[in-house]
Amino acid sequence: MDRMKKPSILLAVAACLAAGLAHAAPTAQELKTYRQCLVDLRAKAPEAGVTQANYDRYTDGLEPDMDVISFLDAQPEFKTPIWDYMAGLVDAERIDDGRQGLNQWASVLARVEAEYGVDPATVVAVWGVESNFGKNLGGRPLLTSLSTLSCFGRRQSYFRGEFLATLRIIQDEHVSSDRLKGSWAGAFGQTQFMPSTYLRLAVDFDGDGRRDLVDSVPDALASTANFLKRAGWNKALPWGFEVNLPAGMDISTAGRRNKQPMSAWAARGIKRVDGQPLPGGEIPAALLLPAGPEGPAFLVTRNFDALYSYNAAESYALAIAHLSDRLRGGLPFARPWPTDDAGLSRAERKEIQELLVARGYDIGMPDGVIGARTRQALQSVQRELGLPDDGRAGQRTLKALRAQP
Repeated sequence: MDRMKKPSILLAVAACLAAGLAHAAPTAQELKTYRQCLVDLRAKAPEAGVTQANYDRYTDGLEPDMDVISFLDAQPEFKTPIWDYMAGLVDAERIDDGRQGLNQWASVLARVEAEYGVDPATVVAVWGVESNFGKNLGGRPLLTSLSTLSCFGRRQSYFRGEFLATLRIIQDEHVSSDRLKGSWAGAFGQTQFMPSTYLRLAVDFDGDGRRDLVDSVPDALASTANFLKRAGWNKALPWGFEVNLPAGMDISTAGRRNKQPMSAWAARGIKRVDGQPLPGGEIPAALLLPAGPEGPAFLVTRNFDALYSYNAAESYALAIAHLSDRLRGGLPFARPWPTDDAGLSRAERKEIQELLVARGYDIGMPDGVIGARTRQALQSVQRELGLPDDGRAGQRTLKALRAQP
């Protein structure tokens, strides 16, 4: 199965915010190590299909960006509950924008579905989560980020392959070097492909002779569908659906890898929340409990695994799956998340930042992205309001700030 190896979305967002900041200057030793590393990598260029003359041309003048090493080694300061994750990725704004995208690109998406067997809502959901429909492509030059990651930190071997793949993309003139900007780890384009994945699976769908995932929406949508098809997407299957569990059910067999026939789950008393019968036969499905037995429960098929392969996190795959359902007119999850302090949409996150600014906190321009300064301000205001000072942006703090602006 093809699998895209990418950073977590939350770390990628944080890195994108930092992209506008000046790079940390390398030390003299780091610069020496970097330049020797580029010399050593030159010998591997022909194996990747890159001439050494082009290697010299593309790497001339490159300087390391040591900031990306901190992202590679960073541990999230806060464990993000899935209800926060889902609230930001599947909100009213993204649903509305996604439906507009379905209408705007309907003819392209119909051809994509005919060619690759992946429905329009699923493809558009990936587009929406990966780059907010092309609005957030990332701002770090891939050559700088990937060359740095090739020479420092963990996983150098992996990033060297991605660095050389980037050089191959530039050499083959699919995308010019000045347009190759993306996440700190090298994902780029409308649907955030890694360079090696681009070389394997990107397609020219608009017929201009170039596989352009940055400026061509048709190429990006078709390439995404091609990825999912290669990852095992089956157009005859749903990704899964929300279910109700019978009281006292043994959940020891839950887990994405533990698939059983639908008939076996039905025999145990599991039912869809919408009242429809479970698909018959021996379709393999797994029981997914992303927040434990007290939260929403799902039966997921191999199509969920295809979504998982795009970015290896179950919460990510669930966000794509749920957004695709909402784009088709589906409802929110029937069972609430097991919390008394639900997550915030992006509009609500921006509102809570605006309320913090109004109280005099210096957190920068409100943008709906909760960064370190916002969390620090939240901790302070939570102490003022007598709330748990965890720095989390949730409904409880938002309502308290609204009541005491």
